[in-house]
Amino acid sequence: MPHPFTPLASVPVDPRRARVHEEGWQSWSPSGAYALGDKPYRPTNDNWATVCYRPRVTVPEGTFQGEGLLALDPGDGSPVRLWAAPDPTHEVPSIRLVAEDSVAEVLADGPVKEFTGTGIQSVLAEWAAGLGVETPRPAPTVWCSWYEYFTDVTEDDIHENLRAMDTLDLPVDVVQIDDGYQKALGDWLTLSGRFRSRAGIADAIRARGRRAGIWTAPFLVDPASDLAAEHPDWLVGDLDGGFLHAGRNWGHDLCVLDTTHPEAARYLASVFSTLVSEGYDYFKVDFLYAGALEGVRHFSADALTAYRDGIRLIREAIGSQAYLLGCGAPVLPSIGLFDAMRVSPDTAPHRRPEADDYSQPGQDPAEFTGAARQWQHGRLWVNDPDCLMARPAVETRERWAAHVEATGGLMASSDRLLSLDLWGVATTRRLLGGDVR
Repeated sequence: MPHPFTPLASVPVDPRRARVHEEGWQSWSPSGAYALGDKPYRPTNDNWATVCYRPRVTVPEGTFQGEGLLALDPGDGSPVRLWAAPDPTHEVPSIRLVAEDSVAEVLADGPVKEFTGTGIQSVLAEWAAGLGVETPRPAPTVWCSWYEYFTDVTEDDIHENLRAMDTLDLPVDVVQIDDGYQKALGDWLTLSGRFRSRAGIADAIRARGRRAGIWTAPFLVDPASDLAAEHPDWLVGDLDGGFLHAGRNWGHDLCVLDTTHPEAARYLASVFSTLVSEGYDYFKVDFLYAGALEGVRHFSADALTAYRDGIRLIREAIGSQAYLLGCGAPVLPSIGLFDAMRVSPDTAPHRRPEADDYSQPGQDPAEFTGAARQWQHGRLWVNDPDCLMARPAVETRERWAAHVEATGGLMASSDRLLSLDLWGVATTRRLLGGDVR
């Protein structure tokens, strides 16, 4: 049962100048500062509400809401006020603000602490620094297959781009194979027909002096996968005796792996230990929201505990030296678990998102939320603003490249490298840390 909202504060505001920062639930949830007269970004359909926002949470019209964090600049010269979860890795209350005339009423459905500062980004950064998270190690530079090839990527595509990195003299540390190498979600060690040898690709990457990286969505399971057919008891259940519905993507419904089930946990650990044994030491783990969905698990842990334990299981399997990038992850519950974190929705070759939903792929939503979460960089993890796309076919590629560069975060290229023109090569080389030649 949801907890009732209780009043926290009544704050005088200047309605013309006040700004409210909403912190979204996960990587793709819109986050940013709004004027009191603005309409905050909300899900435009039920599926995206599950996959990209805080599930089963509906925000009333005319209400601002942050998940574990909400900041208010009253706009009258008085200090910025921040309300934050006292233990954000284990309990994330929703915090609401409703403004009427010259007063803002703040409420929450769980315990919060209040902080003050001189600006929204500043007070958020001070709060993050106060958590005492270990300073993240520098991120490697990356080439990623996703934004050129998507799920149609082939082994030959990887080899072509690996050769092109040498030809174009690009300072790429990690070559990361994204979605498309595997047979199905959950069947991570079974290759699709487009790939011949995962270990062989890793060997080829390392032979050229680069590191091998790979993508998984460790908590998601395709209902048509071998895993789902052979081990239905490894899937999180719902309250009606069926499987928990984790939304729909890739054209089908999604189930959730129950990492509190000992055999499912051993399976997931074996997936990652196998990838390590094949030469991979950079891991992008995606669609992590699924691991924190409320459902019926083998062990009656609460969802956030199950999520954090699942990430720790992965970390133990890959070892402390491997690099771990999270994506689609519940933000506050992920503190202390990752080297780097996606802090925005996906980018895209186009600017505007589908249905104007700011959780969906597009340069506009990626810039909006990525800039608003700049306070996390270097304090909670290395921020991942999402990949550079510098090929001529990308809309407003100069503006997108400027945003990626300004973040100072993880730098990743995601083009077919031989499709780059002179500007694309020079920009990619510069953002990855090389000299422009």
